Amino acid sequence: MQHIHDSFDVIVCGGGLAGICAAIAAARQGARTCIVQDRPVFGGNSSSEIRVFPQGAANYNAYARETGIIAELLIEERVVNHEPNSENGRTNSVWDLILYDKIISTPHLSHYLNTSVYALEMGDAKEIKAIHARVGNAETELTLHANVFIDCTGDGILAELSGCEWRMGTEGQAEFGEHHAPPTASSEVMGSSIHFRAKDMGKPVPFQAPAWAYHYDNPDVFYKGGRVPYDPEGGFWWIELGVPWNTITGNEIIRHELTRHVLGIWDFMKNKDPNLMDKTKHYALDWIGQVPGKRESRRIMGQYVLTEKDLVGQTVFEDEVAFGGWYIDLHKSGGLLAEYSEQSVAEGENSDYMKKSYIAPYGIPLRSLVAKDVTNLMMAGRNISASHVALGSSRVMGTTALLGQAAGTAAAVALSRGESVSGLSVSTITAIKQRLLRDDCFLLHESNEDPLDLARMAIATASSEAKLGRVEPKMTLNEVQGLNESELLNEKRGQWIAMSTEQVDALSICLSNLTEQIQWVEASVVAARHIWDYKTDIEPKLAQTTLAVPPGQCQWIRWELNVQVEREPDQSTCYIRLDIGPHAQLYWHKAASIIPGMVAAADMGNGLMRRYENGESLAFHIEPEQCSYPVKNVRSGVTRPYRRTNLWRSAPSEAMPQWAQLNWREEQVVSQVEVTFAGNLLRDYRFYAPLSQDPQCVKAYELQAWMADEWITLERVNNNYQRKRIHRLAQAVRTTQVRIVITETNGDPSAAIYEIRVY
Repeated sequence: MQHIHDSFDVIVCGGGLAGICAAIAAARQGARTCIVQDRPVFGGNSSSEIRVFPQGAANYNAYARETGIIAELLIEERVVNHEPNSENGRTNSVWDLILYDKIISTPHLSHYLNTSVYALEMGDAKEIKAIHARVGNAETELTLHANVFIDCTGDGILAELSGCEWRMGTEGQAEFGEHHAPPTASSEVMGSSIHFRAKDMGKPVPFQAPAWAYHYDNPDVFYKGGRVPYDPEGGFWWIELGVPWNTITGNEIIRHELTRHVLGIWDFMKNKDPNLMDKTKHYALDWIGQVPGKRESRRIMGQYVLTEKDLVGQTVFEDEVAFGGWYIDLHKSGGLLAEYSEQSVAEGENSDYMKKSYIAPYGIPLRSLVAKDVTNLMMAGRNISASHVALGSSRVMGTTALLGQAAGTAAAVALSRGESVSGLSVSTITAIKQRLLRDDCFLLHESNEDPLDLARMAIATASSEAKLGRVEPKMTLNEVQGLNESELLNEKRGQWIAMSTEQVDALSICLSNLTEQIQWVEASVVAARHIWDYKTDIEPKLAQTTLAVPPGQCQWIRWELNVQVEREPDQSTCYIRLDIGPHAQLYWHKAASIIPGMVAAADMGNGLMRRYENGESLAFHIEPEQCSYPVKNVRSGVTRPYRRTNLWRSAPSEAMPQWAQLNWREEQVVSQVEVTFAGNLLRDYRFYAPLSQDPQCVKAYELQAWMADEWITLERVNNNYQRKRIHRLAQAVRTTQVRIVITETNGDPSAAIYEIRVY
């Protein structure tokens, strides 16, 4: 048996997306870091072993996609992967290699795969000194010391071995006053799943289930239980089991039982269900997962327990380091053995339960990532300090990746300042938040205040700026296809509009009325605090009226307003929301293209709206034109639409090249320039085709500086598709002007930048 001893600043246990982002983040801050993973590949539930697509807040909220390290990885995956990613079960080894390459290519980062932690060395002061681990099939034992340990194992292995308090199961309603909690506490948790994938062979393929497969004969299990097997290729999230087995100690039993159920489900689809037999006639089983993807096990108790009230009430945390926005998604503990797997799916997305489950993006505090009983233990992933109900939202991989980056960053910054992660000073927490923002994370209540960023002292200018006026509809009178039923105004809809002036003269909307009579529809305008201000009853209203809509298609219905819009003195733009409807006989047409930062939402019926369709804008016309994308936005301190667009966008009618420029009154010494481009924010990454690049993202550009009375090109990039680019100059330059000259995008007619930082 070989024995290896080593020491690090930070050790991350667990190689899912939380662990990967924690390890990379810590290493990028200069901490000597090691990641220990008990599987042969990185990625956890997202890997090719389990094949769950990473999802997060953007699935329900426009412009809420997670950024930072997870964005780098997912953008790269879509650019280089040939595999469509429409549903679970499709993940291939290209994703595994992207994750492995990122780990291997990160300086200061070591790794151990196929390595399981089995014991700890504890110090006298409630701290972990070292982990003991075994490398599978290698006859190797490890003793690894570190100053900070981050538990990203999902099961909370370090917490269990160190004696840290943890919970497993549900809290009763009385403990935290949570609407979604059961009346009394229990040991029940959400179950684990395996996926399968089938392949179209182009000819009939028979299937005979083995005798030990589970037998399904009752279609009500599927069609009345919210488990519709809609796709012949498989990938069903509801192939899930938990109770009566323990999701940790019963993992192997669950794996076997899930395999029995997969074979039984496929047998039902191929041989028993008349609706599916024809669909699956030419399909053959291609892959069945043999590593259960867990939803829930141990939750490590930290300095703060995140609850449903924090999610729904939008608690503002002084130590906010991440955000979530997936709905409160609580599965029945029995999975396939229960009446239904998930109540909101079984009852439908318009059910009262589902309406109470949707939430806008919310903040997550650093204290929920710091163990309360062990001084140098942090956690990230589905094992953070949260109630069972809050876990229903925070457990999804887009969110856990952000938690990982936050934990890794916090650990490294704390060590660099000589502080314990369990007792961070206010200034260190501020430094952590600012570092996360610089590394392309988004925080709901923070903006760039980095005193070292020279861009904050500069004046921004540009070659041109896009104006917002008339947003044309997809459908015109010359088109012959029928109207889109999804555009019927069955519920009130809201359209956010970014204002740069204090006066709105008129607003118009593009409506169709297929009846033979004039129809009347309610309209109002309100001031929206931000793009996720979903309340339907915002008061006071800036204006309201009833609009007459004569018979006809694609008509511009004009509303003369002449109202004043107040704006904060330091804001270049702010949002108003135009609310129309409901009216079941009218159509409000979608916009013909994506209008950056102009989101739309639909009334859910419980006093709140939610994103309309897949993030489309609706057709409208505002008078006068608005300068909604001024170049001063490149130093607004926020890198996505939120309280304003925060985006500079060149005029689409102007030819390339286009440029955004920073000017200083006095000469500056510049050694590094960081640029955040548009794109990859609006929707969940599953909406991107294989081998694709976001059209809004800049493709070719030059970094230039004004030197010796001329523009000198410092760096040139010709095939960019990443959102965040960092240019470390080989030699610092002295200049009074820096600019980004954009010569090509990946398809959009406008050049667009969220932020320029200069150091």
